[in-house]
Amino acid sequence: MDIVKKVTDSRTVMTELVMPNDTNPLGDLMGGNLMRWMDIAGGICAARHCEAHVVTASVDHVSFKRPIKVGDVITITATVTRAFNTSIEVYLKVKTGKVTQNEMATSNSAFMTFVALDPYTHKPKQVPKFEPSSENERTLFESAERRREIRLILSGRMKAKDALGLKAYFSTPED
Repeated sequence: MDIVKKVTDSRTVMTELVMPNDTNPLGDLMGGNLMRWMDIAGGICAARHCEAHVVTASVDHVSFKRPIKVGDVITITATVTRAFNTSIEVYLKVKTGKVTQNEMATSNSAFMTFVALDPYTHKPKQVPKFEPSSENERTLFESAERRREIRLILSGRMKAKDALGLKAYFSTPED
């Protein structure tokens, strides 16, 4: 596949208003609702890059830095960080603030991996290449291989000794 895409080709921004039915009894956004919105934004971003339907393959660590309250506005920005063979890594950043204020603070972030599907066979299909444009995009692009190896090790699809980018982290002096 000779198509090469940039971040701007698929960047997705999604905004939600946290309503009472999105929260727990304390008035805080339920984590599952936020993760659902992140999955939607990430899936749209990945599908735009791949020009195909995608499925979620993995979600990296999601930490909740501060409560998101009823009435808050959240903005989720999803950007491609790297395209592999049939999968694509997307970085999601969640900013939160009051609808009556212009200040937004980062409340969450995560990396998600999606797999592109062939429309006829529903089997994984090759995805377009990705070309980083900025220094930040290059840093995320280069570190994506190590994140991918961690995902594969944790899922049991790769042995730590085979992880080239992580070999130093998992090697012992006897190896």
